[in-house]
Amino acid sequence: MAKRGGFPGGMPGNMNNLMKQAQRMQRQMEESQKELEAKEFTAKAGGGAVEVTVTGKKEITKVKLSQEVVDPDDVEMLEDLVMAAANEALRMVEEASQEAMGKMTGGLGLGGGLPF
Repeated sequence: MAKRGGFPGGMPGNMNNLMKQAQRMQRQMEESQKELEAKEFTAKAGGGAVEVTVTGKKEITKVKLSQEVVDPDDVEMLEDLVMAAANEALRMVEEASQEAMGKMTGGLGLGGGLPF
């Protein structure tokens, strides 16, 4: 016969622990997100001729071009280099975000099923 006011096997105690763990994880995730947003990621293209810096919020804060890459007769190349550097910097942000998430969810067996 089941105990009154609870589940067999002590489920309410396990639920409380699970809720505490979830709240702790949420705080850690918020702290990790703030740390990530404060970081800057810089990527280069064209052998360093183009440099783009992006924040953890995925906002471009700096674009640096070397003199030799600015050729009025070849604007397309400059556009491609800026785009390549910006995309690489954004990939760096995403990688850091995934790494931070992996540290928190590692061992929980959540896999890739969560949409964040």
